[in-house]
Amino acid sequence: MSEQRHDWTKEEILDIYNKPLMELLYEAATIHRKYHDPNTVQVSTLLSIKTGGCPEDCGYCPQAARYHTDIEGNDLMSVSQVKAQALRAKASGSSRVCMGAAWRNVKDGPEFEQVLEMVRTINKLDMEVCCTLGMLTENQAKRLAEAGLYAYNHNLDTSEDYYKDVISTRAFEDRLNTIDNVRKSNVTVCSGGIIGMGEAIEDRAGMLVALASLNPQPESVPINALVAVEGTPMEDMEPVSIWDMIRMVATTRIVMPETQVRLSAGRTQMSREGQAMCFFAGANSIFAGDKLLTTPNPDVNEDMEMFKLLGLNPQKPFTKVSQPKTVEASESKYRPLGEKPKWSRPGHTIPRNEEAKAKSKMVE
Repeated sequence: MSEQRHDWTKEEILDIYNKPLMELLYEAATIHRKYHDPNTVQVSTLLSIKTGGCPEDCGYCPQAARYHTDIEGNDLMSVSQVKAQALRAKASGSSRVCMGAAWRNVKDGPEFEQVLEMVRTINKLDMEVCCTLGMLTENQAKRLAEAGLYAYNHNLDTSEDYYKDVISTRAFEDRLNTIDNVRKSNVTVCSGGIIGMGEAIEDRAGMLVALASLNPQPESVPINALVAVEGTPMEDMEPVSIWDMIRMVATTRIVMPETQVRLSAGRTQMSREGQAMCFFAGANSIFAGDKLLTTPNPDVNEDMEMFKLLGLNPQKPFTKVSQPKTVEASESKYRPLGEKPKWSRPGHTIPRNEEAKAKSKMVE
């Protein structure tokens, strides 16, 4: 019987977050052991299948076309290139490949057809397949599900209140609508956020309220520490404290007991001891590989050494949810509809984003 609560208040979550650390860790670890094997960690490999040139203005992201960063853009990868990367990831211990494309939203057409073929190809390798492609419609979600998609990632990023200080080119509601469209298929939901973007602790609690309120709650929640990239509006942000990460992981575990909590971006700044405390606090998923889309990540061999040191084992694929069947394109019952949904453009401006944009033009 599920014990998910969908009525958490911000005040309740703040009380948890601010508990004495040892008490918080004990509570989180106890809940973690009730729902999960504490010695098993799910390992995902994140692959950027289309890099750079994104039209959005997300203040943390080096892939936004409007900011001047050192990111080298590339067109959509081929299916054979993706298959080769997936096989390499599988050999190194990953059970999931997450493919990311720097798009505002999915558009029907040849590129989406190519992504669908990537999904079919990886699912046939007996690996979980996740995509993060921006906003998508119900029909597009069902086409991905039919191809064999296991999970769709669409992060809330932060609280609804602070969201408008991070992104102005799409609304918080668009993110919720995309998650709702995913839920109309049989694809699992991966949704989390980033800490260290200048938000208050109340905003961290607000983000967890929004995630926990989803019914069902996301099967996976990535907790990212901001990686401040030169050229982005958040380039001068101080690195988030490991203690903040531990508290955020522990609080997430308590509020969403059945969810896999992923220790995501920012691990290069964490010691093994710090990561070990995050695992103890309830993190049971990581991204492996030397890069997370465009930002640094620990080498996979370093992670396997850490696993050995801590007595952790990589989780096998399809442990939580059974493997979806792949329907070939020729047998698909869903067809592209050529939809042109009116995703919002709030229209307000964010001063630090505008400053970074102006600076980029000067550099060019």
